[in-house]
Amino acid sequence: MMGKIVGRRRVGRRRKSWLRNIEEWTAIASIILAALIGVCAAGALPAYVPPQYRYYPDGRPRAALERNAAILRSDSEVNEQGYRYAYETENGIQADEAGVEANGIQAQGGYSYVGDDGQVYSVRYTADSNGFQPQGAHLPTPPPIPAAIVRSLQENARAEASGVYDDGSYRGKYTDASGVVINRYNYPYRRFFTPYKTYQ
Repeated sequence: MMGKIVGRRRVGRRRKSWLRNIEEWTAIASIILAALIGVCAAGALPAYVPPQYRYYPDGRPRAALERNAAILRSDSEVNEQGYRYAYETENGIQADEAGVEANGIQAQGGYSYVGDDGQVYSVRYTADSNGFQPQGAHLPTPPPIPAAIVRSLQENARAEASGVYDDGSYRGKYTDASGVVINRYNYPYRRFFTPYKTYQ
């Protein structure tokens, strides 16, 4: 906005002095300097550092011992009645299994080993048409089945024994005792017609 001219000078407009320019440049320079310092400080922050694990050159503390473990005992027998094998190593691993062929293979056996914590872990198992069934003191046991589920399973077994069986297929319509087909949700059956409109 221009000021009024009085004589040869304009009134109402201030001229900027060189001191004011220096003050503005100092403020701008300090803002730029603060931003630059902030960017540099952010770059100096450490990036993601993965968790520090105990380092084992071979992956596990017992790996070096197991790599060169000598076999102390190894027995194997295969004949027409079935098979049997057993072995033992110097680092504490033992395994044995015996099996026969009857409706697939039925096997029984077990194994034990020394864990990284120094504890001996033993598993005995049966493998047959019912699957692999291990038993061991260190294996987790399932929680007990809730009473409501047990009652439901018993009721389902009684219903199947009496001849009631649901094969799981979808049936959109059902019949009542007299054989009349009824709607599944017992809604009255209605026909809806669109109204006939005539335009003149």
